[in-house]
Amino acid sequence: MTPDASDLLRWYDTHRRTLPWRSLPGERPDPYGVWLSEIMLQQTTVKAVIAYYERFLTHYPTVQDLAAAPQEDVLRLWAGLGYYARARNLHACAKRVAELGQFPDTVDELLKLPGIGAYTARAIAAIAFGRPVVPVDGNVERVTSRLFAIEDPLPASRPLLARQAALLNQSKDAQQRPSDFAQALFDLGATLCTPRNPSCLTCPWRPACQGHADGIAATLPRKAPKQAKPTRYGTHFVLQDASGHMLIRTRPEKGLLGGMDEFPGTDWLATPWDEKDALAMAPVLGPWTACGEVIHVFTHFTLRLMIYAAALPAGHNAGIDPSFGTFRSTERAALPGVMKKCLALAVADLETR
Repeated sequence: MTPDASDLLRWYDTHRRTLPWRSLPGERPDPYGVWLSEIMLQQTTVKAVIAYYERFLTHYPTVQDLAAAPQEDVLRLWAGLGYYARARNLHACAKRVAELGQFPDTVDELLKLPGIGAYTARAIAAIAFGRPVVPVDGNVERVTSRLFAIEDPLPASRPLLARQAALLNQSKDAQQRPSDFAQALFDLGATLCTPRNPSCLTCPWRPACQGHADGIAATLPRKAPKQAKPTRYGTHFVLQDASGHMLIRTRPEKGLLGGMDEFPGTDWLATPWDEKDALAMAPVLGPWTACGEVIHVFTHFTLRLMIYAAALPAGHNAGIDPSFGTFRSTERAALPGVMKKCLALAVADLETR
């Protein structure tokens, strides 16, 4: 039985979520707001994104404002949201859109912009420009796998799920309301067809759901066994001068946390550092106080960092090799979450002393 788009749209008209980037019924979606929210929502929860989205709109009300901003300001505003390549691509994309004069309105043209992949291009095209395409995110994959009882495990089943999801909007109602249909799919997955304990009894597509009929909906989508995350080890040094500024350097543009700020430290290796070897890489001789360990989980590995802190007397912050950074206010630094953890641990020690 093919799910009826009209059933989903009727449900959506009553139960749609209220989100700051979502236009009200009858309003025209703002492509800038749609794009900004979709970039922020990649690998990030709605709850975490809302405050950042509103902050960005306060600082940069238009895509032209964002394009004109210095990249370091954009990174600082993004700090804490994670996946920092998104912030660099966001800024590059804003510059390109500003050059074009407006956002392109087709999937093919959107795909040419920095940081926009297959899902994001379809989401913007459908929501902002009413293109009749189905954007497939984790919510839509889950809904689709259950509707069609697809038991092949992720990630290998993604092409099949994308093909099946593309069939969901073939009815007249879906074609006439592509923006609402895409967002209805998102809301269905986020509120009813949830990863655990799906609310099948209140789902508008329950009669058409093969997974529900087979009694396996809650077990879908299946996932291939996860590989154990490796652990990496490092040491970082939080050095404060007499004015209260910290020694901070900027990471290379490419790679993990690219373009973000950090406290100087060692490389992150697969084996723990010997304390003597780590301290030999400190920006000054010390004395250094061991503050403890910070544990931070990235997507592909767990990071364990030993943190050392020291405070310089007045007039002693000259002569430090520039490769270790410069003394700056942490309030003006684009510190990612892991470095904020390091700072909090070190500040507690410095304040005690």
